[in-house]
Amino acid sequence: MNAMPDGQRADARRNYARILAVAEKEVADHGAAASLEQIARTAGVGSATVRRHFPTRRALLEAVSRKRIEALCVRAHELTGRGDSRDTLLEWLDDVLTYSVSVRGLAAALAYDDPGSDPVQENACSAALEEAAGPLLHRAAQDGAVATGVTVADLITLIVGIVLATEHHPDPAARADRLFRLAVTGLSPAPHRPR
Repeated sequence: MNAMPDGQRADARRNYARILAVAEKEVADHGAAASLEQIARTAGVGSATVRRHFPTRRALLEAVSRKRIEALCVRAHELTGRGDSRDTLLEWLDDVLTYSVSVRGLAAALAYDDPGSDPVQENACSAALEEAAGPLLHRAAQDGAVATGVTVADLITLIVGIVLATEHHPDPAARADRLFRLAVTGLSPAPHRPR
């Protein structure tokens, strides 16, 4: 195996950082549909260089979303073992929903594209959230606050669907929140249950 000369490695690191900075702005402006060619042009590199660093759109979205995903993982750890298990799970899911509505491209980074694939292997963002929120969900299930068989992947998929369905609504945050509350409470009238 030939080692890459130090100068080339430094160039590759600089290119990666420049491409990522441009990609963050493009994804913020255009969501998951951000143009890889425009990212390359703005970063002053060839499209092959962008594809070398980010071989798929998913890889690009995951890199752009990494800090936000890490913050959501930290939040899940902070909430684990605190207060009412249903309330803490819903508080964390609210955070995921809020981030996903406010940060274009995050919902697409969390989506599971191939139903036949193993989501943990295919999606690093969702895998990190599943691991971090697993204890929150497990505790809520043990307390009978969540139906058995519900997975963190189910909850992430629900949020992704809501966010993608509401992203073009005049008030996407309010619409997403309404749909999420509807999903949490269900369609049938029931005695009021505190959040």
